[in-house]
Amino acid sequence: MEGISDIKIVGIDEKRPPRVRKEPYIDLFFKLSHQAPEDWCEDFNALAGRLIPPAKIDKTKGLFIETYVRDMNYIPEHLQMVKDKITVCSEEHIKRFRQRELAAAEKNTALHGDQGEQGKLNAIIAVLTFDD
Repeated sequence: MEGISDIKIVGIDEKRPPRVRKEPYIDLFFKLSHQAPEDWCEDFNALAGRLIPPAKIDKTKGLFIETYVRDMNYIPEHLQMVKDKITVCSEEHIKRFRQRELAAAEKNTALHGDQGEQGKLNAIIAVLTFDD
């Protein structure tokens, strides 16, 4: 099963390859390894929208990152910046997910009134990381 930490750029969209045109820019459509969830896409758009030039992903499709460059020699550097944003976005997404799990576990423990050994065990289990 593919998860958030597995999201990466695997190539260029074959249907929309980069082309030299009259316009002073080159559109780039990077293909992801698998479809990203909507909330991840929203997070990515918030982060990558600050890039120069900006990058974005259609949150309803979640499979292609759209951006552009003005100079073809800048493509490798821009690709690396987009990859870095993917990594940061995934790390932040996973961190928030774990925080929600921990909060839910704490709430569950509080609801059951079990602050003893079982409560400690529940808290430890709630924050275990299985994706390493």
